Amino acid sequence: MRLALATYKAIKHSCLYFHYAKSIPCALCSYSVFNDAGVWCGCIVFSLGANQHQGKKFGLAQGQVCELVRVALNGKQESTSKALSIALKLLKKNNPLLRLVVSYAACDQEHIGTIYQATNWIFEGEVEQNGGTPKFKVHGKVTHGRTIAQRGWKQSIDWIREFKDPKAELVYTKGKRKYLYPLDKAMLNVCKPLAQPYPKKQQHAAIA
Repeated sequence: MRLALATYKAIKHSCLYFHYAKSIPCALCSYSVFNDAGVWCGCIVFSLGANQHQGKKFGLAQGQVCELVRVALNGKQESTSKALSIALKLLKKNNPLLRLVVSYAACDQEHIGTIYQATNWIFEGEVEQNGGTPKFKVHGKVTHGRTIAQRGWKQSIDWIREFKDPKAELVYTKGKRKYLYPLDKAMLNVCKPLAQPYPKKQQHAAIA
């Protein structure tokens, strides 16, 4: 298996065709994955993330923490966990100032974070419970409030219905499971006390 820096064309194709979100994030550093036969399998995408204050609780400045936002692979890879492990090593090499990677498993998709557990991430717990951050369904597409604001629109369902889509709806999520991957020993010591037991499939089924 081999990984190489991904082109925008590769990122776009893998995110639109191999990932359930069907959207293209703003990438910081992304890698194309090739299997042992040299066949392209998709991309692993890292981003600075939408939350500029994500590193604050860890004592990190912006640029020292990033988010794993897509593991968009087509299934032709020999091992997803191996691909992610290689990507994390390359990420640290290509971005020496980074100290922490954060990622989320969506409860809406019934994800418990199996790939993170297989690659020894720290499970911090569930976030955005009790409805989570509201999103807006506009013209049939679910859009995050931050994206709505970036378009210059008001994050108001009444405003959106009046000016953009009379059939727009508010959409609430079930929350997310947050995982941490420290990139150095000092950050590992910061994150370790936050560790909670990994969620298991049977526990999630009971919640659902």
